[in-house]
Amino acid sequence: MAVAANSHAQIVEKKSLNLDGAKKAIAAAVEYAKKNNAPGGVVAVVDEGGNLMALERLDGTFAMGATISIGKARTAVLFKKPTRVFEELINKGRTAMTALDGFTPLIGGIPIVIDGQVVGAVGVSGAASANQDEELALAGAAVFSEAAKLDPPLKSTAAEDVNGAPMMKPTSGATFVDANRVAAAFAKGQPLLETAGYKVHASRRVEPGKAEIHTLDTDVIYVVDGSATLVTGGKAVDAKAIAPNEIRGTKIEGGEEHQITKGELIVIPNGVPHQFTAVSGELHYFVCKPTALAETHLTAR
Repeated sequence: MAVAANSHAQIVEKKSLNLDGAKKAIAAAVEYAKKNNAPGGVVAVVDEGGNLMALERLDGTFAMGATISIGKARTAVLFKKPTRVFEELINKGRTAMTALDGFTPLIGGIPIVIDGQVVGAVGVSGAASANQDEELALAGAAVFSEAAKLDPPLKSTAAEDVNGAPMMKPTSGATFVDANRVAAAFAKGQPLLETAGYKVHASRRVEPGKAEIHTLDTDVIYVVDGSATLVTGGKAVDAKAIAPNEIRGTKIEGGEEHQITKGELIVIPNGVPHQFTAVSGELHYFVCKPTALAETHLTAR
């Protein structure tokens, strides 16, 4: 009896999130997105270990949103905190945190709490703004009894919309991204910085892509490694809007073909169709995207 009692004392009973619960969280987030006219969104739910349980990508959401939403959910559950905490800390100069592996310090990850235990998390990417990402995640987490007790509450409380604010911004006003983070971003093809006025991406491409038109963003491309065939100009066939100020098509007709390789710089003004039609091996390239002001004085996210 003493042995049995001792064994029982060494066992901790824990709550677990099941698949039905994960689907329920996603349904609540999707419903919130539709009611609040979100232009898109990817909703991911992970268990307490950060393992993906379920994911739903709304029509028109950019593909990378799936990877980002999973990363937000994993960060929220493994640290047991909303990811807003980390983005705001980094923006205040705590850039050393960016060296952590598997860390996605972007607003939009919320833990799921049941009976005081973190059992999973919801991550969202691709809505109208960083704040709306967070609101969708909060809506998903709020279907569980204690989700409403989390800070922040269901409605985002930021003084202003973060809109994809810089992930690193020391108090000096300059932004420094260490070599390890840059290398990690190139390995997956990820954004390094995103603001309302500009974006910096560490891009990786291993296959041809769709025809693209950015109505506000100018692409300033520097090829770090590899080579590819890039077509610019002409007309995008079957062009459709996939997000505000972003258009995609199946191919380009009447464009000019260019062979680009390591060390070259390409500037593609906003509104100009372009498409990678062939890639040799892996193409790594920086893309700086200054964003023009729209007529409504709003900027694309």
